[in-house]
Amino acid sequence: MRRILICMTLLAATLSPAHALDRLVTVTGEATIAVPPDTAMIRIGVTSLGKSAREASDANAQKMQAVLGALKANGIADKDVQTSRLSLQPQYETGKGGPARLLGFQVTNQLTVRIHDIGAMPNVLDKAIAAGANEMSGIEFIVSEQSKLLDQVRDEAIADAHRKAELYVKAAGGKLGPVVSIAEEGAPSPPRPIAAMRAAAVPVAPGEQTLRAVVAVSYELAQ
Repeated sequence: MRRILICMTLLAATLSPAHALDRLVTVTGEATIAVPPDTAMIRIGVTSLGKSAREASDANAQKMQAVLGALKANGIADKDVQTSRLSLQPQYETGKGGPARLLGFQVTNQLTVRIHDIGAMPNVLDKAIAAGANEMSGIEFIVSEQSKLLDQVRDEAIADAHRKAELYVKAAGGKLGPVVSIAEEGAPSPPRPIAAMRAAAVPVAPGEQTLRAVVAVSYELAQ
């Protein structure tokens, strides 16, 4: 009976999780792809001043209607234009002693515009500014098919991990077994912001964005 118990204990140790971990090889695979952005997001707006809130609002609404008309005339669909900021603020005289004197009101209406043809962006901005837009707070370049491209990069990262694992195991005189676990590391790079600008007649260089996938893959060593 004692011999049987000893044998059972040894068998349990052989099948324990700790022993299973000793027969794993873990590698990191990665892949990248550089792609040019195909979409731009711009933020433009109209800021108006008036002696009263109504006067400032009316002036702003008139100019904004003209800006929206210019965007539409240049092929920007309604679904690609969204109000992102609308504010009304009193303006006071500063720098003098005594109570602050109300000078008037300032209304700011800002739009976020999606442009699917980056080459047309300078012309779109020129027309918007000519129509009354006097604020531009930034540009972002976006890869619209990012998810599909990332799936391609993930496939390549897995292939890279498999290649490395086979190389290591072969060099060690072993044989690669099945996959035990896969974990993706990191996150896709966010859209690249461009510093704020106030002039539309400036050349814009979207460059390229690098999409990257990194995976940690564990393989079991074959018997």
